[in-house]
Amino acid sequence: MTEALRRFRRLGGKERGIVCEAAVGALAAWLGVRLLGLRICRAAVEPKATKNPRTSIAETLPLAGRIARLEAATVARLPVHTSCLEQSLVLCWMLKRRGMKPHLRVGGRKQEGRFEAHAWVELDGAALDCGGTEYLHFVPFGEWDASLGTQTN
Repeated sequence: MTEALRRFRRLGGKERGIVCEAAVGALAAWLGVRLLGLRICRAAVEPKATKNPRTSIAETLPLAGRIARLEAATVARLPVHTSCLEQSLVLCWMLKRRGMKPHLRVGGRKQEGRFEAHAWVELDGAALDCGGTEYLHFVPFGEWDASLGTQTN
């Protein structure tokens, strides 16, 4: 815990804000999904308007990757275990607040006779899955918008 606090103090002001936003968002998503359900949480985390719309992939992808890494490091230290779906919801929300257009992907696979699912976020076709290449082992169910609306395919 002390090392985590030292690392937090070394972050710049914007990065500290991202860490705090990720922690609050992940805890709210964890609690909200369990108490209210996914449909209500989806509506609650979707921002009404975006700030500073970004259009350049050269500008958005490095920032989105940094936000994803900070979020992953933050949720790993939370007292509750958040699912990949909850983490992806929060990451989509954080990116949309910054004017980006993320896509939530949900996929499945059959592993040793069991069905498994995984959620990850893509931005301009690039996966922001901080679990490494885990998403590559899942077949996407179809294209979903970042708000988890209806399938488009």
